Amino acid sequence: MARRDAFAGYHPCVNFIFYALVLVFSMCLMHPAYLAVSFFGAAGYCARLRGGARVRRTLLYLLPMMLLAAILNPAFNHEGVMILTYLPSGNPLTLESLYYGAAAAVMLGCVVLWFVSFGDVMTSDKFVYLFGRMIPAMSLVLSMTLRFVPRFAAQYRRVRQAQKALGRGERGFFGRVRAFAAVVSAMITWSLENALDTADSMRSRGYGLPGRTSFSIYRFTSRDRAALLLIVGLGFFVAAGWIGGGMAFRYYPAVRAGDVTVWTVSFLLAYAALCLTPLILDWREDCAWRAMRSAT
Repeated sequence: MARRDAFAGYHPCVNFIFYALVLVFSMCLMHPAYLAVSFFGAAGYCARLRGGARVRRTLLYLLPMMLLAAILNPAFNHEGVMILTYLPSGNPLTLESLYYGAAAAVMLGCVVLWFVSFGDVMTSDKFVYLFGRMIPAMSLVLSMTLRFVPRFAAQYRRVRQAQKALGRGERGFFGRVRAFAAVVSAMITWSLENALDTADSMRSRGYGLPGRTSFSIYRFTSRDRAALLLIVGLGFFVAAGWIGGGMAFRYYPAVRAGDVTVWTVSFLLAYAALCLTPLILDWREDCAWRAMRSAT
């Protein structure tokens, strides 16, 4: 279970805008330095939320995916001027395609890790709060989708344990297949019943009807305003550097980076501050909590 941290306690608008910025930048900025900052920022925040053990388990399946993405690019993309060798098909293997494949793999890892923490921070009630009035049907579908995967996994473990307690943990390949089919059948029935119960419950409460009011525990405070100004300001500064060419990095036809200037370094530092904002806010909250405890 994810731990609640300081950044997750901020207003949903702050959380959503932060993730929108870092996800867009992670997918669009292919500069190696920016990819490294995004990857370590995402991994650090996941470790903060879930603990190091769960992040290592996440990396166990993420790293092979990244390696596959890195290998596929030079297998199908043969652009570049630095030819290393020739593949059995006769196509050249270029150094530039290897570099771009590695960058694409890191970009994939960044997006996956940011979405892992996104699922912990942006809960279903935050989605309904943000989009319930604008797009009530879509917000309900999104919130149900976000909740479905962890609930399905927890229910699957319960059903599997109940089957084993009843002595239905069959041995052998075909026995395990029969046991798995019985669990899947129970899970499908549970999923359909849960969907119907949720739909009836929301309809009975008048969800989506015009003029319907709703209770919310979220209040936009001065703390949220300061955090939002910080995130938006950093995002605008990074976007200005991106549009102005301060983050230029070319892979084809030859690898070439832009000049290192005071401005380019400032853009990188601003992006690092943006990606590390949740950790910085958590660290600030921990320091304040320790100061309060030492004062008492």
